[in-house]
Amino acid sequence: MKITLNRLMTPVALLAMVLPFVQALAEPAQSLSVPSTFVWIVLILLAARTASLVERIGQPAVLGELLVGVLLGNLALVGLNGLEPIKTNEIIKFLAELGVVILLFQVGLESNVQQMRRVGMRALSVALVGVMAPFLLGAYLVGPLLLPGLPSVAYLFIGAILTATSVGITARVFRDLGQLQTPEAQVVLGAAVIDDVIGLIILAVVSAIVSAGAVDLGAIVGITGKAIAFLVGAIVLGQVLAARLGRVFSKIHTGLGMKFTLAIAFALLTAHFAEAIGLAPIVGAFAAGLVLDPVHFQHFEDPKIMADLRQAMVGAPAEVKARVQTVITHHLDRHIEDLLEPLGHFLVPIFFVLTGMSVRLETLLDPGTLMIALGITIVAFAGKMVSGLVAGPVNRVIVGLGMIPRGEVGLIFAASGRALGVISDQVFSIMVIVVILSTLLTPPLLTLFLRRATAIPQPETSAVPA
Repeated sequence: MKITLNRLMTPVALLAMVLPFVQALAEPAQSLSVPSTFVWIVLILLAARTASLVERIGQPAVLGELLVGVLLGNLALVGLNGLEPIKTNEIIKFLAELGVVILLFQVGLESNVQQMRRVGMRALSVALVGVMAPFLLGAYLVGPLLLPGLPSVAYLFIGAILTATSVGITARVFRDLGQLQTPEAQVVLGAAVIDDVIGLIILAVVSAIVSAGAVDLGAIVGITGKAIAFLVGAIVLGQVLAARLGRVFSKIHTGLGMKFTLAIAFALLTAHFAEAIGLAPIVGAFAAGLVLDPVHFQHFEDPKIMADLRQAMVGAPAEVKARVQTVITHHLDRHIEDLLEPLGHFLVPIFFVLTGMSVRLETLLDPGTLMIALGITIVAFAGKMVSGLVAGPVNRVIVGLGMIPRGEVGLIFAASGRALGVISDQVFSIMVIVVILSTLLTPPLLTLFLRRATAIPQPETSAVPA
């Protein structure tokens, strides 16, 4: 494939010219300030848009965002320390968390309960295998083999870290390629939500062993019960409440503002309730999107667009009216997703760039550490790939690949182990490398197999003059 270097290098060169200016601007103000935060946000968004050039060589934009985050997060290695405050900026951290909540809400909106029900048992099987296989391999095989002499609870934490699945990264790849409606995507998304619940239980058990020296069965049963009750309640009660709320709020106002507000409020409240019972907020956001259907917003409309469309039907032939009505139906079905799209363009790249910035490349400089990390990474890949074997009549390789990335979930698990004093700095660095590799390698691999399976056309690059 011919890559057009001029088109790739011009934005990169522009970014390189801007960085020294940002460096000089940032060094005097290391503390949190709103004006400097504006500069950070601009830089992140411009860097993310520049990184989206990877789409021209057939890769999803999320890979470019992660890679540019790695670049920006490690400029201190060459003496450019001006961007370090971004990593501790609470405002940007909040925007990043909000970004991944919005992303999972969008993914949920593009799925539906009926599709998830059709793959329910397969998703459960994939999740169970995708948790137990890497946990057992990490805790009882590769951990003791490659890192001998550690306490047994350290091996349990290594296994727990390997159970994680970052649904945000996989969902973004499926979404970028327009493959969210495929059976493989539905199995992966359902399994990832279940994986999050099971992973939370395993983390709670391991943490209880560390803190109390024994397993608190009551706490485990409580966490499991709350998680199941939340997911069932969000889907069952949400279906009823969403329709009633739509009717109530449409009496106040039927315009775009109220429609947008109602959707966002539903997502954020559900995310809040998920976190309140100990689940990740992204699970709540996904459940909210899964619950909401176009019928819940049938009382809302865009007055200008609808007026123009109806005007077009006045005196028109029957076939024209039928086509216009099809456009109206599609508009109503897609309208919430279309309203959220600009918000996603703003917030979602911040999350992925900041995730990339958490990567510390200096951990790759120790050959011994790197070799151990590569060994654990192979097991991390294998442990998730076997989950695809129980996915049923779908592309099992795609399902297995979709379960691989650990992302922010793996980092959270690793940080929990270090905070409890179970994971040493060396083991933490090793697990961070595992998370990095699983996060960065999965998008291109998943894209490759999706293109092969569905014959998605490669982007045209050879026709552009160099």
